[in-house]
Amino acid sequence: MKAIVLAAGYATRLRPLTDTWAKELLPVGGRPIIDRIVDAVDELAEVDAVHVVTNSRKAPAFNAWAKGRDVVVHDDGTTSNEDRLGAIGDMQFVVDHAGLDDHLLVIAGDNLFDFSLEEYVDFWRSKGRASAVAVRDVGSRELASQYGVVALDGDGRITDFVEKPADPPSTLAAIATYLYHRDHVPLIRDYLASGESADQPGRFAAWLQAREPVYGWVFDSTWYDIGNHEQLLEADNRMRVDAGLPERLTYSPT
Repeated sequence: MKAIVLAAGYATRLRPLTDTWAKELLPVGGRPIIDRIVDAVDELAEVDAVHVVTNSRKAPAFNAWAKGRDVVVHDDGTTSNEDRLGAIGDMQFVVDHAGLDDHLLVIAGDNLFDFSLEEYVDFWRSKGRASAVAVRDVGSRELASQYGVVALDGDGRITDFVEKPADPPSTLAAIATYLYHRDHVPLIRDYLASGESADQPGRFAAWLQAREPVYGWVFDSTWYDIGNHEQLLEADNRMRVDAGLPERLTYSPT
C-alpha cells in the first residue's frame, strides 16, 4: 500500500497567513500538521511509501521539511490557485509520476484526527474488493451541509454521496481520508477524462460509489478539518492543551 498526502492547495481562506506558510506545515500544538498525519501513517506496517504532493510555491518548504524523513515530495508544477490541478488531478499526478500500482491511502494534508488508521484498514480489508471512506456523524444536518455527506446501508456500503448538499441525506460527513483498492485506482483517470471536477477529493469517491463498492467506516473520535482561521485556532489550542502548553487567543505559527 502507498500513502498520498494532498498538500498542493493554495489555502485562500487562510490568507494572508498562507501567503508565506504552507498550511500543512503550520504548527498545531507545537508541531506541523503534516507531522501528525505522517506519524499516524507510519504506524501502518503495510504502507511502504509515503508520497506528499505539493505545488511549486510550497515545494522548497516541503523539500526542507522532508530532509531526513522517508517521504517522497512531488511538485505538481502549478504556481497559483488559477492553474491548480485540483486534489483529484494531484492524485493522478502522483500515480503517474511515481508509477504507482497498489492500494492507496489518500489523506488531505489539513486533516487532524485521533482515530486509528489500523482499525480503518482492518475494516476496509474485511470488505474484499472495495474502497472505503472515513465517516463521522457530525450531529446535525446544518453542519453536515458543509461537507460531503453519505448514506450507508446495513452493511456500511455507501448508497449516496453528495458534496455540500443543501438538503443532506444524513448527518454522516465524509472526511478526506480514503482507502482505494488497487483495482479502482485506474478509474481516477476515467473520472478526470469524463470532464468531472478535479477539485475536492470526495467528488471522486462520490463518483466511484455509483460504479463500484465503497464503504463508510464510521468513527467518533476527534477530527479537525482546518479550513479557516477559527478552525486553526481551535485545533491549535486543543493540541496545545494536550501538550501541556498554554492556550492562545489568536493563532501564531511562531
